[in-house]
Amino acid sequence: MRRARRWTEVVRRRAGRLRADDGSASLEFITVGVLLLVPLVYLVLVVSALQGAALGVEGAVRQASRVFVQGETPGEAQAAAERAIRVTLADYGLSADDAEVAIICRPEPSDCLTRRGFVTVEIAIVVPLPLVPPVLVLDVPAGVPVHAVATEQVSRFRAGP
Repeated sequence: MRRARRWTEVVRRRAGRLRADDGSASLEFITVGVLLLVPLVYLVLVVSALQGAALGVEGAVRQASRVFVQGETPGEAQAAAERAIRVTLADYGLSADDAEVAIICRPEPSDCLTRRGFVTVEIAIVVPLPLVPPVLVLDVPAGVPVHAVATEQVSRFRAGP
């Protein structure tokens, strides 16, 4: 019997040591913290990239429509709008070559600088997600499309025809 008591005491002591959680709470906190922190940091990166692109595209269409209606000729107005788009998108780290730009004139599409006419500038661009490699073999990074539209009226006091 004595031997059986000793054996049960040894088993109880070892089981007690195995159940003790001394020092494991900090390890669990670090592990769970890292597992939750990595996706949170990536989410912040994605949201900030998309917000920056949205602000850049919005600023580009607004500025392009403003300078377009102030042009002397349709050619100068087109060149000024393209310059405004390139500069504004470059300020936000976006390439103007990747942007799809459309300039629509109303009521006469053939004459954009008609007094009291409206000029609408639309820009669409795909913003690549940060830290995402190109998808498959297409060499096209995954991205989110961003679109903006701005309309400006040509002044009724505009000089010219």
